[in-house]
Amino acid sequence: MDSDIPQNFQKELTCVICLNYFTDPVTMGCGHSFCWSCLCVSWEKVESPACCPLCRQPSEQTNLKTNILLKNLVSVARKANLRQFLSSEGSRCGLHRETLQVFCEDARSLLCVHCSDSQEHEAHRHRPVEDAAEQHRAMLSNQMRSLWEKIQRIQENLSKDGRISVYWMTYLYRHQDETRAFYETLQLVLHEEDKQYLKSLVKEGSKMFEQLEKLEAELNEKKISLRGMYDELMDMCLKPDVEFLQELGDKLRRSEQVQLHMPPPLQPELPARPITGLMDRLNRFRVEISFPCEITNHNLRLFDDVRSLRFTRDHLHMSLDPGTSNYFAAWGAQAFTSGKHYWELHVSKSWDWAVGVCKDSWLRKRGTLLESQDTFLLLCVKEEDCYTLWTTAPMTRQYIEKPLGRVGVFLDVDSGSVSFVDVAKCSLIKHCLIKPSPLQSNLDDTFNFPFRPFIYTGHT
Repeated sequence: MDSDIPQNFQKELTCVICLNYFTDPVTMGCGHSFCWSCLCVSWEKVESPACCPLCRQPSEQTNLKTNILLKNLVSVARKANLRQFLSSEGSRCGLHRETLQVFCEDARSLLCVHCSDSQEHEAHRHRPVEDAAEQHRAMLSNQMRSLWEKIQRIQENLSKDGRISVYWMTYLYRHQDETRAFYETLQLVLHEEDKQYLKSLVKEGSKMFEQLEKLEAELNEKKISLRGMYDELMDMCLKPDVEFLQELGDKLRRSEQVQLHMPPPLQPELPARPITGLMDRLNRFRVEISFPCEITNHNLRLFDDVRSLRFTRDHLHMSLDPGTSNYFAAWGAQAFTSGKHYWELHVSKSWDWAVGVCKDSWLRKRGTLLESQDTFLLLCVKEEDCYTLWTTAPMTRQYIEKPLGRVGVFLDVDSGSVSFVDVAKCSLIKHCLIKPSPLQSNLDDTFNFPFRPFIYTGHT
């Protein structure tokens, strides 16, 4: 970075991580600035929350925007360095002894004005060297952001669903048992085709298991390729402008190539399976419900917490965000202490929704919905362009087709179970027990509290 620019000024334009001029500079809330790429790599190596690499102050914002003023000052300094280099005796055209002022895009070389007009180069694309350097550094920054976004997208998928192949088989076995239990609860006839379907679940699921393991390996391999390319581009940031201009073209082409053919996310899904006579049987227990009791506590969170769930080793880990949420939540006026009850709720107009039941004990405590043992909910959460289904108590991913229109909730207080039904497809989504073991019942009397319908929606 030798130039006529004062050393103190150059120091202010230098990233303390890479010790070079800023590339795509961003400024944190504490006031310290870094290269965007350097900061990303720094944060990747440490656990959340993200903090300043210099003063260690936690950062509330991670999606930082480019500091335009700092970027422009760096551009001025780089141009001064480049002009000083080009004006040196060793940087003149060997044929015409003129200053190399022109960059040939096609030949990736620096030319004097006379050479740029020669027959060899006259048909090529030319730009002033200073403009070419600035434009190419902008192209480099855009390419690095694109690479990093794809790396993080893969990491997000692996973090959230990295052990999905193992959970998939567990889910299928559990779904088999839950379906049989649901038939028994409603005293439905398990027809021969239903028995064959349940038997085929594991067989077909085993094929999906192999595909999931293969896809997971492809995701890891793609991540390694993308990260290797990203590291190469980070090295390019450190090169002087002349060397940078001559080498960047090939790097950008390779970067664009490696970003092609991204593996799809890990999203296995069971199709909805219609159950003969289901709706006729459920409608015998139909009740009308209302939701006059709106929860006005805007700090009640659910969907954003689900989006923060990540797998840590063999467990789900939730990184709770202290921010607020303005979703609509309410519990029903009806309280159920015995018997069988069925109701339906429209959910098609909402991105995020949760339906189910809660105990009066939760209404008194108002704890975190994800960690509560007193709420039994089916959730649909939108993440980017796809939807995922979850159930609470405990928090569990449901690999089944998203219902459209109405969701049915069947509460059997006497047997201690709640079931969720896709009304349009006449199919079971989830059947789960909500009754504690005898030991838990003796230690905790919360099961004696009434159950109430519960709804939580947002983004209509």
